[in-house]
Amino acid sequence: MNRLTSLQNMAKLNKNQIVSIANAADFEVLDTVKKAINEEMCSFILFGDEQDIRSVAKTVDLDLSSTRIALENVTNPAESAVKAVHHNEAHILMKGNVSTKDLLKTVLNERYGLRSGSVLSHVALFEIPNQDRLLFLTDAAMNIAPSLKEKIEIVNNAVKVAHHIGVKNPKVAALTSVEVVNPAMQATIDAAALTQMQRRGQITGCTIDGPLAFDNAVSIEAAEHKNIVSDVAGYADMLLVPTIEVGNALYKSFMYFAGAKVAAVISGAKAPIILTSRADSAESKLYSLSLALLASKTF
Repeated sequence: MNRLTSLQNMAKLNKNQIVSIANAADFEVLDTVKKAINEEMCSFILFGDEQDIRSVAKTVDLDLSSTRIALENVTNPAESAVKAVHHNEAHILMKGNVSTKDLLKTVLNERYGLRSGSVLSHVALFEIPNQDRLLFLTDAAMNIAPSLKEKIEIVNNAVKVAHHIGVKNPKVAALTSVEVVNPAMQATIDAAALTQMQRRGQITGCTIDGPLAFDNAVSIEAAEHKNIVSDVAGYADMLLVPTIEVGNALYKSFMYFAGAKVAAVISGAKAPIILTSRADSAESKLYSLSLALLASKTF
């Protein structure tokens, strides 16, 4: 798989899932809903102020009378949308015109939230021009400076998503700035520990190697130049970053310098969460929806 459009084609095979949207009064979100319904990908529950949603729907020419749309007029759309997933009335949670902070606070509510006991982590999947495969990046948005224990859960969350888009044994590169263990650099120690844990069966479903610098992870030539013998170096399907700063910089570099396309979900809750930003296009939101529809099979 080397195109994100493949996700859409795969997502169409199961049309019975329902997406709960927290405050759907957003142009790009409702444009995504329209495209998804036209493709018969899934159904939606739109939470928010009914008048506002209807007003925005007119601007995107979305027919709210569709049998695939339920419109719920509520005063607290974040709470209502999360509760719908909590009570199994929907399978996926999607952020609309609400703040990420408010939505995640509701997701973590002990009574009606979507806690699963795992770390929540951001899983991004990139289609990068001139590359022969899609590339996962984790975690670029949730965990600031994850511990080794948290990195294990971040890997598991991402591997779970990878499996359900057909990447059965993803090659995971534990990134640092160098390719050798340096006792003064905790990231290299963590990367080596993750590698050994995978080799000893403590982490399953993937192949991990590290520490690896970015060039060694994605370039066969760079790996050979450093005489790195590895099943992962130069062939990585997934980049595990040591901190949020590294992930954020790579994410935006892919988008702004490489012209990449992206799909992303939050993994680790009881259901996938689509946390796209207002700056994301309807195309990106549709790719993220497709990834979430496929990932929901693992939750």
